[in-house]
Amino acid sequence: MNPVRRELRIDRTMGMRVALAAAAAAAVAVLGAAGGAGAQSQTLTGVVGPGFTIRLTDSTGAAIKHLDPGTYTIQVQDLSDQHNFHLTGPGVDQATDVETTGTVTWTVTFANGSYRFQCDPHQTTMFGNFTVGTAPPPPAPKPPAAKPAQLTASVGPGKRIALTRLGAKLRVASLSAGAVAIRVSDRSATDNFHLIGPGVNRATTRVGKTTATWRLTLRRGLYAYRSDATPSLKGSVRVR
Repeated sequence: MNPVRRELRIDRTMGMRVALAAAAAAAVAVLGAAGGAGAQSQTLTGVVGPGFTIRLTDSTGAAIKHLDPGTYTIQVQDLSDQHNFHLTGPGVDQATDVETTGTVTWTVTFANGSYRFQCDPHQTTMFGNFTVGTAPPPPAPKPPAAKPAQLTASVGPGKRIALTRLGAKLRVASLSAGAVAIRVSDRSATDNFHLIGPGVNRATTRVGKTTATWRLTLRRGLYAYRSDATPSLKGSVRVR
């Protein structure tokens, strides 16, 4: 064989080997980086106390609502000897002690499902929920129930009667249907306060003085109030 051709063939073979080795090294480096990233656990922070608060947040301080499955490091700060931090869910059941305070670190693996963290002595008011993986997110909290309208009913002293809200006499069509709490102040020894309307017929006694709170549900329509002893003491309000 021509020595020149043989030398060229050797050079080409060596070049191919070098290129293949470089490609293999690059692939190994990529796989190693990916494996290293997957192996690193994310860090979460759980805090309970010192007041009646409990929370679980990510590295940005955002509340945890949903996570991907995997391994996580949780740094728990228990700041009260009246509370504890208890985390439960599929494959996880970790808790601090109620009587002690301090910081602990847990390494946990979250799988698909729903998880809950709570203070055991106050689990109905101090808790949170989050989901992992394909589990559906927790339902949105229900809006708080509307507070009943606060009304004041009074009769006496003397010959006067009133039904007020925030100190102002109610006008016709000035009240919406729904729950009300009526603080009744009967300051007359002879008259009473009597409220009549759709679904309501309540009255104080005509003998003696008294105070009471009536919790009622008013419906649309006309409501009349009066003294049964003095027909001229009367008023009305229309409920929308």
